[in-house]
Amino acid sequence: MNTHVHHTPSPTPVALDIEGMTCASCVSRVEKALLKVPGVEAASVNLATERATVTGGDTEALLKAVEKVGYKGSLRQPEHAGHGHAHHHHDEDAKILRRDLIVAAIPTIPLFALEMLGHLYMPFHMWLISVVPMNVLYVAYFILASFVLFVPGLRFFKTGIPALFRGAPEMNSLVALGAGAAWLFSSVVTFAPQLVPAETRYVYFEAAAVIVTLILVGRWLEALAKGRTGDAIQRLVREQAKTARVEHQGMVHEVPIEQVKVGDIVVVRPGEKIAVDGELVDGTSHVKESMISGEPLPVSKKSGDTVIGGTLNTSGSFRFRATKVGGDTMLAQIIRMVEEAQGGKLPIQRTVDLITAWFVPAVMALAALTFVVWFIWGPDPAMTFGFVNAVAVLIIACPCAMGLATPTSIMVGTGRAAELGVLFRKSEALQRLREADVVAFDKTGTLTEGKPVLTDLILDDDFEHDDVLSLVAAAESRSEHPIALAIVAAAQEAGLSLPQVEHFDSDPGHGVIATIGGRKVRVGSARMMEGLDLSDFEHTLQRFADEGKTPVFAAIGDKIAAAIVVADVVKPTSTAVIARLHALGLQTAMISGDNKRTAAAIAAQVGIDEVRAEVLPADKVAAIKALRQGGRVVAYVGDGINDAPALAEADIGIAVGTGTDAAIESADVVLLGGNLQGVLNALTVSRATMKNIWENLFWAFGYNAVLIPVAAGILYPAFGILLSPMLGAGAMALSSVFVVGNAQRLRAIKGEAA
Repeated sequence: MNTHVHHTPSPTPVALDIEGMTCASCVSRVEKALLKVPGVEAASVNLATERATVTGGDTEALLKAVEKVGYKGSLRQPEHAGHGHAHHHHDEDAKILRRDLIVAAIPTIPLFALEMLGHLYMPFHMWLISVVPMNVLYVAYFILASFVLFVPGLRFFKTGIPALFRGAPEMNSLVALGAGAAWLFSSVVTFAPQLVPAETRYVYFEAAAVIVTLILVGRWLEALAKGRTGDAIQRLVREQAKTARVEHQGMVHEVPIEQVKVGDIVVVRPGEKIAVDGELVDGTSHVKESMISGEPLPVSKKSGDTVIGGTLNTSGSFRFRATKVGGDTMLAQIIRMVEEAQGGKLPIQRTVDLITAWFVPAVMALAALTFVVWFIWGPDPAMTFGFVNAVAVLIIACPCAMGLATPTSIMVGTGRAAELGVLFRKSEALQRLREADVVAFDKTGTLTEGKPVLTDLILDDDFEHDDVLSLVAAAESRSEHPIALAIVAAAQEAGLSLPQVEHFDSDPGHGVIATIGGRKVRVGSARMMEGLDLSDFEHTLQRFADEGKTPVFAAIGDKIAAAIVVADVVKPTSTAVIARLHALGLQTAMISGDNKRTAAAIAAQVGIDEVRAEVLPADKVAAIKALRQGGRVVAYVGDGINDAPALAEADIGIAVGTGTDAAIESADVVLLGGNLQGVLNALTVSRATMKNIWENLFWAFGYNAVLIPVAAGILYPAFGILLSPMLGAGAMALSSVFVVGNAQRLRAIKGEAA
């Protein structure tokens, strides 16, 4: 199915930072509120990035809608993308949570130790109540537990109780209800024992305190892990230079990067970071571009070459003219693309959101049912059993893990992909690429270098290689034809000096004739060589024909001196990449404008399965549609401006980043640096991320499906097993930490070596 539909232009999406979301039900609540705002076309809320992306609607109305459902919204400023704002609040959360955790742990530890030791070791219990009367001890417990619940644990009540009254309970509501119920019941036993039957006069102050403390442990660990989740963006942000040395009226001034304007001449010394994107004016150097392309080796730069802001100048010094500054630089665009992908939603997430929207109310109903069942059919003291198990159900349910399962994996996966030189412009491509059946390649500039080079020079026995090449290159040096340029480039590369041309004439479509050093030199097609003996080259001509190559001939004097083939050569990595794709179980195809013979020869050389040749740029979309027949999911890899429609038509469009802006804009995935190994990296990241998401979802749903019935007491009739609310709180805290921790494993994805 083609997922790309062309609409009339929509309003530009706005990004909002949302504070106070803790679980998946918060996400669906904020999303629903935003969608109700007049004029809103689409709204997507992400728990891991704590951000909402909204298309349409008035900003003020959007912020009010967020506030109305109990959260704090603020407009995300575009320039923040350049300063790593996106994840700072996680660091702050972690600091505040660590402080509150310590504050909660100080009274909880003695309370827990006294109560548990009393349960486990009876002589200690007897000694304790002989020293401190039971009613005094209960009051002490009440003071310690009340401090834990209503000082560091107040956050659960402040958010959870209003949500309850709005009829939209969420995770904080479950904690507030569970811990609050344990505290309230214990307070009644302490101060008005006559209100409860004698056989149920137990206190659960330690359970209430431990629940709050353990959940704070989970929240703190989660905040730390979430902070690390955004590391990829933070690293990209850190790559930005802070200042630039700008030349003005012969003087060089160091200015903040924000003050660099397009057209400024920037001076770069060895070991310095390049401030903005630009074009070399003079000087030569080697620049390390690994943060953009993932390529470890420095790239040589000379006058006219482009440089990218954030990359490192390793050797020489040079001057360059700024061409893109601020938010237009490639690094700023990469940061923006990664942030957008991290904030996006996979199709699978929508299903998860639907389930979690019903999750919290369902858990509360189950807790109430648990109490009723125990109260009616449970052994004595039935009320206590019912109460403790109902609290355990409330506490063990973890909508957090379900809500974080997908977005944390997306964040880490897309971040790691960016470090490997792969940008997922649309997060859905992560899921879609995993489903690809066929990878189709544009030939020119994608599988091949995209420029003609001299590949063969077959000499007649009477001639010398360097002599022929220098004469032919001299003859061709006056021509602008691509074949001529390739021959001249080959001579320059061989270090040959070109002799003086005395006379030059061209025969368009056939070749050139020149007089050099008194010798007549002709370079052109076989038709131009009429009257000359080509019989020595028959065998060579047959071989070239089989390879789909058409030679040109060089005649010096009245004798054929050489057969020359100029062709667009296959990129060094193409064959290995195709072989690796086959090993991964994918089919490959090539779309080319070449004649069938040439296209088939190149396809055979690299190992491509299907060839669609003689395809005009306008027909590429039809070629993609044909490949899609039989329900196949097609990924298309292209680089040129004429690839833009095909990239949009394919299920997953992959643009080679050395290509044009139009191609990149139409793509779902962008490979920086133009290395085809990026296709393998994109596939590896996609497969690993989807596997990670399924692991997280299996854990989050499985955990809830198994442990909620255990907390309700399903194992008690057969095995006498009950789950204490404290164990429930620990398990719940761990489940979120497990999900976020599992997503961190994606940071270790290795780039594919083809």
